[in-house]
Amino acid sequence: MDLSIIVPLLNEEESLAELNKWVRGVLTPLGLSFEIVFIDDGSTDTSWKVIEDLSSEFSEVRGIKFRRNYGKSAALYCGFEAAQGDVVITMDADLQDNPDELPELYRMIKSEGYDLVSGWKKKRFDPLGKTIPSKFFNRTARIVSGIKLHDFNCGLKAYRKEVIKSVEVYGEMHRYIPILAKRNGFDKIGEKVVVHRERQYGVSKFGIERFLKGFLDLLSVTFISKFGKRPMHLFGSLGTLMFTVGFFSALYLGIKKLYYVYHHINQALVTDSPYFYIALTSMIIGTQLFLAGFLAELVSRNSPERNRYHIEETLN
Repeated sequence: MDLSIIVPLLNEEESLAELNKWVRGVLTPLGLSFEIVFIDDGSTDTSWKVIEDLSSEFSEVRGIKFRRNYGKSAALYCGFEAAQGDVVITMDADLQDNPDELPELYRMIKSEGYDLVSGWKKKRFDPLGKTIPSKFFNRTARIVSGIKLHDFNCGLKAYRKEVIKSVEVYGEMHRYIPILAKRNGFDKIGEKVVVHRERQYGVSKFGIERFLKGFLDLLSVTFISKFGKRPMHLFGSLGTLMFTVGFFSALYLGIKKLYYVYHHINQALVTDSPYFYIALTSMIIGTQLFLAGFLAELVSRNSPERNRYHIEETLN
């Protein structure tokens, strides 16, 4: 199969039929074999009934229904597992993503050799309460990951099949799939300016709390990418540094006290100095960090993923 369209959704009954018609109208003239996979993330309206009707009428339409709401990352994970196309494109169900972008995204993957192409909603119709925090987090993600994308959170993305079969999306990690892909060696990542349309039906399913969750997940994915298989390198280094600073600070205070005692110079007790307690605290924290790294290393060694590597090609 040439192309899979993955559409996660929650209570989007009004837009599904229109989206299906639009996608089919764009892809059918191209002569591509394709499928549209709707993932119902625990909708409480008639979204699943609409999907059932579309699936019975059109053989290209497939559906997955969750018993309850698990979140967009879970929906994408299941959609990626079910996808059969050589190229996989994700898009939202609210008609804010323009299906007319699909042929060019497909071409960039197949003809230009990109592993992943992310949409960039350069002109957005969202309120300032969304656009300003979004710009901040996108800038942070660019700095942390080194991936030069303007819009990590854009739902309209295209992937080679090998990419989506190698990443595990959970939590709020759907925003950072490019980072997960790069971690697995898929570093040919492109970007395309796409049209952002105003929402036609319903309301947004994301509140301001998504930015806090997104920031925490960015820290998680950064740590996992750099130190997931060698946590001792991070915690051990920080612990050793803090213990060393604390130890030599305490040693300096002790030597200074002995010097004054030897020369019969009146000097306050070492324990009267606040620097003594700062040095002691630094040694305690350093020891705890070192032990945390040691325990994390033991856990990592027992992980079934410890020797999982992504091999591109093998010659016999």
